[in-house]
Amino acid sequence: MKHLLPRLATTLALLAFALPALAQQPMLARIEAHPALWTVHGKAGTAYLLGSIHLLPVNVAWHTPQIDAAMAASDVFVFEIPMDAPSQAGVTAYIAAHGTLPKGETLPALLPPAARKDYQAALARSHIPPQALDDKRPWLASIVLQVALMSQQNYSASGGIDHEVLAIANARGKALRHFETVDQQMALLAPPDQSLEVKEFALDLKSIRDQPSTVGAIVDAWASGDVRAIDRLMNSDLAKEPGAKKALLDDRNRNWVAQLDNWLDEPHTYFITVGAAHLAGPNGVPALLRAQGIKVDGP
Repeated sequence: MKHLLPRLATTLALLAFALPALAQQPMLARIEAHPALWTVHGKAGTAYLLGSIHLLPVNVAWHTPQIDAAMAASDVFVFEIPMDAPSQAGVTAYIAAHGTLPKGETLPALLPPAARKDYQAALARSHIPPQALDDKRPWLASIVLQVALMSQQNYSASGGIDHEVLAIANARGKALRHFETVDQQMALLAPPDQSLEVKEFALDLKSIRDQPSTVGAIVDAWASGDVRAIDRLMNSDLAKEPGAKKALLDDRNRNWVAQLDNWLDEPHTYFITVGAAHLAGPNGVPALLRAQGIKVDGP
């Protein structure tokens, strides 16, 4: 899960909606959350930064007075990628074009023996029939398994921060901006090198074994505003894979900071919602902004 979450980003929420509907969630007791919020002071503009968990139980209440006030003060809402109907259609089209193995290949046959055992265990835990994934590429099979397992723990895209913030922005008629396109994010999911894709899938299968405790710890850290714990839980595994960390977090964070730096020259107030992993640690967006001499209030 620690390996998978940064790679999926907002696309996970879009993919969750694109996949077949899972069982409806039961009524659950309300959970109060107090996620971290940063305030960025630019030359002419101001930005608020909120870290998102893209799939959450619907009973998590994260509307603190500070967050609600920041949204009320903002005239532009910013997300990683667009999440409208055309974007959803683009995700569905990408799955159709890039989610299936060539004819004659099967997913189990691609896996080394140790990963095959982990794969069978993941199928059993997720209650997904093997034939449903036999022809799927590893990147898509990983997402299907993860979404199914998270659904069993009452996590859903409809409970995720991104979609709720977007609904608020749309209801208030706010302007929308995005750091990336859907195509840019989808390209992160499917490495062109099949051996690398299989290796990443094997790592994802190993992380699935610890998924309940890992996901719970990540959500607890986010809900309590513990940015150091978020960095440790979500980004530490990527540090062991420098190439993946550079592509999935570091390069993207720098690109976002460059865009935000330009936007802060405009007289707008921005409410920015991106994956929590992108805001934590020494290479997170707040730290990079501070390194450029931009004032950032917050954790």
